[in-house]
Amino acid sequence: MKKIIGVLAVIILGCAFVPQKKTKVIFFGDSITELGVKKDKYTGYIIKMDSMLKAEKKDGEYELIGSGISANKVYDLYLRMEDDVLSKSPDVVVIYVGVNDVWHKTLLGTGTDADKFEKFYQAIINKLKAKGIKPVLCTPAVVGEKNDMSNPLDGDLNRYSNIIRDLAKKNTLPLVDLRKMFIDYLKDHNPKNEEKNILTYDRVHMNEKGNQFLADAMWKALKGL
Repeated sequence: MKKIIGVLAVIILGCAFVPQKKTKVIFFGDSITELGVKKDKYTGYIIKMDSMLKAEKKDGEYELIGSGISANKVYDLYLRMEDDVLSKSPDVVVIYVGVNDVWHKTLLGTGTDADKFEKFYQAIINKLKAKGIKPVLCTPAVVGEKNDMSNPLDGDLNRYSNIIRDLAKKNTLPLVDLRKMFIDYLKDHNPKNEEKNILTYDRVHMNEKGNQFLADAMWKALKGL
């Protein structure tokens, strides 16, 4: 009997020391996410999230991976899914795209029409769900920080954000509504109606405050899964 109890105790103790499997999270996006893993002029939002996890003693529970490429649009994400996402077998993928789909229509004439944007986005969702991966959707934040809806692309950003909101609802998926969060913040923190230097340094890419803003929003979403 003592031998059986001893064996059971060893098994129980062994199980107690089995390393916990980390939740692997890939942030899938464009240059905002590419900068999210860098610490140059500003500390990227994914690096900030790593620090937040350590502060909360959660770093043993999550593995955060940035997969952002400058100038990417929704169809670029779709085309590189296999190599950059599916092959890594993540548990969660945070899809953060849309700025270039809108911005490049005016800037370069190479943006994405709304109907194609929706189809490619849904195709990304379908591929992730087919592999048992949890998608988290994000609306694009800003191209210009004026708080009175006078930025030239505000109308299109709102339209594409509505597409993402509808996709989140249709597919019953969590949504990080960065568009709404940024608009609400800028109404209260941009009294001079500046076009940049509140949360971005160039109207699009995040400064230190902007990266922390993203980190807080993303971490809140992950904790809610």
